[in-house]
Amino acid sequence: MTSLAFLFLLAWLPAASAKSRYPPKATSDPVFGPRQVHGVLGGSATVQCFYPPTPVNQHDRKYWCRQSGPRCVTVVATGFVAESYRDRVSLTDHPEAGNFQINISALGPGDTGSYQCGVGVNGRGLSHGVALSVVEAPPVPEAAELFYVKLRSTWTVSCSFGADTVDMRRYLCKKEKEGCRNIVNSYQEIDEDFKGRVLLTFEETPGSFSVTMTQMDWEDTGLYYCGAGEYGKEGKSKELDVFIYEDKNFPQLKTTVTGKTGSSATFECLYDPLKKSSTRIWCKWRVQGCDKIIDNTGYVKYTYEGRVAMFENPENKTVTVILNQLEAKDEGFYWCMSNELKEQQSSAELKVVEGEPGLTGEKEVEARAGSRVDLSCSYPCKYYSYEKYWCKWNYTGCPVQPAQEQSPPGPGASCNTSARTAVLSLEPVTEEDEGWYWCGVRRGGLFGETMAVQLRVAAGSDAKHSPELLDVGDSSRGSGAVPQGGSYSDAEVRKGAAPESSEESHSSNTLAMVLGPLAGLILVVMTAFAIVKYRQLKRSDLVSVGSYRTNISMSDFESVRDYSASNSAYGKDSQETPVGGD
Repeated sequence: MTSLAFLFLLAWLPAASAKSRYPPKATSDPVFGPRQVHGVLGGSATVQCFYPPTPVNQHDRKYWCRQSGPRCVTVVATGFVAESYRDRVSLTDHPEAGNFQINISALGPGDTGSYQCGVGVNGRGLSHGVALSVVEAPPVPEAAELFYVKLRSTWTVSCSFGADTVDMRRYLCKKEKEGCRNIVNSYQEIDEDFKGRVLLTFEETPGSFSVTMTQMDWEDTGLYYCGAGEYGKEGKSKELDVFIYEDKNFPQLKTTVTGKTGSSATFECLYDPLKKSSTRIWCKWRVQGCDKIIDNTGYVKYTYEGRVAMFENPENKTVTVILNQLEAKDEGFYWCMSNELKEQQSSAELKVVEGEPGLTGEKEVEARAGSRVDLSCSYPCKYYSYEKYWCKWNYTGCPVQPAQEQSPPGPGASCNTSARTAVLSLEPVTEEDEGWYWCGVRRGGLFGETMAVQLRVAAGSDAKHSPELLDVGDSSRGSGAVPQGGSYSDAEVRKGAAPESSEESHSSNTLAMVLGPLAGLILVVMTAFAIVKYRQLKRSDLVSVGSYRTNISMSDFESVRDYSASNSAYGKDSQETPVGGD
C-alpha cells in the first residue's frame, strides 16, 4: 500500500510542477475572441478576434465561418465573401496589432448560431468558437471586455462606475465555480497568491480606478469582474475576459532575485528606447501602493542615496537597477513601472540571504584635500574574467570608468589569489570628490555585483587636530606619529607638560624685571596727577579722587594680569573670567 502511494506521489509531482509551464487545454489554441456576442434584430454586431502577431500569421488567411455539423462553412475570409452575405458582412485585418474584425449588419433571426473565427484553413488552422444570438429588442447584455495578454507580461485594466461610487468598495475578483474570488480591493485585502504582483490604484476621475497585475501566467486566463460594492449583491460591475498566449520573442525576466547581506542585487526592466517621453520608475510594492525609490528624471528617495542607481541599455531595450548595501529589511517585491507601454511593467521578488559578499574593501574612507587617495576593492577568482569598473554615484546614475587592476588578466593568465584588487586613484583629491563611489563587475554588457564606498574629504588642515596639543610632547615624535583624531591621552599631556616648569620660572623672573621700573614710573605719574587733582579739588567738589584712582588701577593692572595668564602652557585664557568681569 505504501509503495502504491509513493508511486502515485511520483506521478503527481511532475504534473504539479508543470502546471505553470504549459498552457491548460482551454488555452492551447492561441486564437482568442469573445465567447458570446449579442445583437438586436435589424441591427449590427462586431466580433474581434486576436492571434499571435508572428510574420506567418500576419500574412495568412483570416476567416469567419458558421458551424454546420462537423463542417464550418465560410461566411467571409481574406478576399472572399459568401454570396448570401454580400453587402452585409466584412472582415478587416490589423496585422500590426495581431487582430481582425468581423462586422455583420441587418441581423435576422437566422443569424443566431455557432461560428468560428480563425487563421489558416477552416478546421485545420487556429480558431476560436463564438456564439451569436439575435434578440428582438434591446436591451442586450453588455459584452465582456477582451484582453489578449502575453505570457509573463503585465495586464492593466481601468474601470469607471461614476462619481456616485466614490465611497463604495472597489474590487477585482476572478469567476470560479463557488463564486467570485477576491483578488484585490480598496480595503487593502489581497489574495495570498497575488501578493507582490497586483496593485489597485485610484484614478483622477471620481469613481475610477485601475488594477495592474504582473507576471501573468497560464492560470490567470479566465473571467474577471471589476466593480464597486459587493459582487452579486449590490453596486456595479464589469465583465473582463482575459486570455494568455505565448510570444516567444517577448523577453522573459527573472521573477526572483537573490542577494547576500551587505552585497548588491541587480534587476532588469523592459522599456522602449524610442519612447523618449516615457518615465521609468522603480518602486517597492506595499499593500497600500508602490513606494517610489528612483526614476529616470533624477529622483532618488533620501534613504536610498548612494545605494541605488539606474542604467539604461538602449541596445537590448532594458533598464538595469542596482541596489547595494543589502539588509534583511530590503526583502520584498520591486516593480518596474512606466507611464507608457503598460505590458512592459514588471515585478521581481528580492530575497536577502546570509553570506559573504564577493567584493570586499574599506566602506568608509577619509582623506585631506590636496592629498592622494586610493579606493580599492578586492574580488574573488570567479570575477577574474569580468570587466572591473569604478563609478561616482549621483542622482541620475553612476558614470562608469574602467578600474586600474593591480594584476590585469593577460593571455593564458590564471587567477592570482594574492593580487585581485581594482583601484581608483584620486590625486590630488578635492572637496568636490567627496561622495559615494561604486566598485563593480560586469560581463557582456550585463551588470553584476557592486560595492559602495563613501569618501569624505576634509578641507586643508584636519579640524580634529588641536594646535596646542600638536606642539606638546617628546621632540623625537614625528608629525606622522600623531594618533588619528589629533589627541593624546592624559598621561601623554602630563608627560609633555613637565619640562615647561623651568621655562615658566624664567618667564616669571623676566616679567618681574620689566614690570619693576614700569611700576615706579606709573607711581610717579600718579602722584603728580594726584597733586594736580588735589589742587583742583579745593576749587570744586564734583569729582571723587578716590574713585577715579581706583578705576585707573583696575584697568591697568587687570590687563597685566591677563597677559600673564595667556602665556600659560595650557592656554586657559578662553576659559577664565577676568577679575572684575560679569
